[in-house]
Amino acid sequence: MKVSVYRQEHFNAAHRLYHTDWDEATNAAVFGKCAYPNYHGHNYDLVVKVTGDPDPQTGFVMDMKELSDIIKKEVLSRFDHKNLNLDTEEFRALNPTAENIAIVIYNLLRPHIEPSLDLQVRLYETPRNFVDYPANG
Repeated sequence: MKVSVYRQEHFNAAHRLYHTDWDEATNAAVFGKCAYPNYHGHNYDLVVKVTGDPDPQTGFVMDMKELSDIIKKEVLSRFDHKNLNLDTEEFRALNPTAENIAIVIYNLLRPHIEPSLDLQVRLYETPRNFVDYPANG
């Protein structure tokens, strides 16, 4: 009797997509406007999905207040209103693509979610561009 619960959060962050081993022309050809040297920002929407059996006593898959607190502590406090390339350890050497941001968020949250529960992160970079990690979740 698996049930999925979802918590949606929002954060704003700037980033620049580029590969340090490439010249500016190659970065521009691959990443387009996202490679501009002065960075650009997004209003990210984050949806965290937790799936499991409801607890027989509480009826919860997971306490949503607890999930919200974990997301605020582990994700929002790190990334909200930050330049991901310059202000965060997680992206100093990792290109902050939507795919990589979703993987990093998953890895930040996973240790704080009961191992018996499945976890999936959906990250909207724009209303039309979003990623899921893991993809089969």
